[in-house]
Amino acid sequence: MQKVILEMKNIEKAYGSSKVLKGVSLEISEGEVISLVGENGAGKSTLMNVLFGMPGIVNTGGYQGEIRWEGQPVKMTSPHQAMNLGIGMVHQEFMLLPTYTITENVKLNREITKTNVISRVLGKDLGTLDKAQMRRETQEALDKIHLNVNPSTQIKSMSVGYKQFVEIAREIDKKNIKLIVFDEPTAVLTDVESTWLLDTIKEITAAGVAVIFISHKLNEVLEISDKIVILRDGELVATRPKSEMDVKSLAKLMVGRNVDFSELAGRPAAEIESKEVIMQIKDLKVNMPGENAKGINLDIHKGEILGLCGLAGQGKLAVSNGISGMYPASGEVLYKGEALPFQKPLEVLKKGIGFVSEDRRGVGLLLDESIKLNICLLAMRIKKHFFKSFGLFGQMDQKEMRRISDDMIKEMEIKCVSCDQHPAALSGGNQQKVCIARAVVFNPDVLFVSEPTRGIDIGAKKVILDYLKNLNREKGITIVITSSELTELRSLCDRIAVVYDGKVKTVLQPTDSDEKFGLLMSGLDA
Repeated sequence: MQKVILEMKNIEKAYGSSKVLKGVSLEISEGEVISLVGENGAGKSTLMNVLFGMPGIVNTGGYQGEIRWEGQPVKMTSPHQAMNLGIGMVHQEFMLLPTYTITENVKLNREITKTNVISRVLGKDLGTLDKAQMRRETQEALDKIHLNVNPSTQIKSMSVGYKQFVEIAREIDKKNIKLIVFDEPTAVLTDVESTWLLDTIKEITAAGVAVIFISHKLNEVLEISDKIVILRDGELVATRPKSEMDVKSLAKLMVGRNVDFSELAGRPAAEIESKEVIMQIKDLKVNMPGENAKGINLDIHKGEILGLCGLAGQGKLAVSNGISGMYPASGEVLYKGEALPFQKPLEVLKKGIGFVSEDRRGVGLLLDESIKLNICLLAMRIKKHFFKSFGLFGQMDQKEMRRISDDMIKEMEIKCVSCDQHPAALSGGNQQKVCIARAVVFNPDVLFVSEPTRGIDIGAKKVILDYLKNLNREKGITIVITSSELTELRSLCDRIAVVYDGKVKTVLQPTDSDEKFGLLMSGLDA
């Protein structure tokens, strides 16, 4: 029988009067995979932050309950303590230094040194970095996760998917590792990369390392898990062996209701193609690291929902980032028959074209400002809304900003204390809802949305996809969605453009076969 390595018993955590964990318990043995699932705000990240001794837990009164590590009681007070015990974590939001190389990131705070003349006299702390050995060990970690990249590569030059693999390599490289927490590790990965990662997890658990796997991709949860722990609103709903679960029953336990995406359906091709072309993209080239566009040609029809799909690194993300002015771009974009100055972001916004970035924390949000300001800022700056005028003077209309923000919080089911709270304190799904709420208040004619459900639970996905559909159907907003979730694109879009090697390979109907999508996304002819 495998040895129990971690026990968490009746863990509770409160922030003021708000209790976010309400007596949660779990147990994991050596070489076991437990999946931790639940909607955003269910308490998954908070529970793992308790385990890792994060400052956000320690500095706010700590936690209640008992943690036992290898049979001995411990009180988690710092990440350093957790790492010394042999606990590692692959975070959903990257914890990498962009100007450092892969090796420097993997070995940070665990550098290997060799003796020199000074260290022999004054101590080993003054030793010389053994860069060759660090590079060799980093390469070994990269090989384990099948990532073919030079360890000397700078992080800032890598795609989002590759950065995720570097996070994983850093934990695998640790010699004393006994438990790894994977927090949404496949959220930014392609299907092939996700398969590699799941195979890697199987390999490390076979060597006795325990894994806590957090994911909103329920098929992955069912494939990789030994047991599944389901949380809802800070409470433990159930702990079940995967043999007793399927996707539908798991989703129902997570959200407390049946969740079905099948009602989201595209419209007939003839209906869409009869509408006027509102935007023409001609030979668009975008210099976006890891996602270069090499000549995108695409027509966007007024009032449609157009999807952009493709494997990571093939250029699908470059379309919206190039048109929004986030990365250098060339080519021609005609909007309503006129050339769009897409090298000038403010001018593009003034034309009524909105964007929701795939990087909600780095680009999408002002994390240390209020939810209220985040929701209203774009409409305020571009369309001069939310201002009261007093002759030559003016001021922000705080009352109207609060009213609109509260309405959006209610409509989009954003879980927060109030509109005065900062987005930094929200879960990933709720941060994404704030990004979309800002775009809605801006009221664009065309809305580009990149990876709207990345790292988001199934309940929040349904809210966001329903909302995007309603924006399109009720307000007539033309929507272009870029996503790695092909199933969601097929359930929502009217047409789907397949991007391969920086170009649009073809445009398909959502009803086209899995085989056709798979072949075209791989660069083959269907």
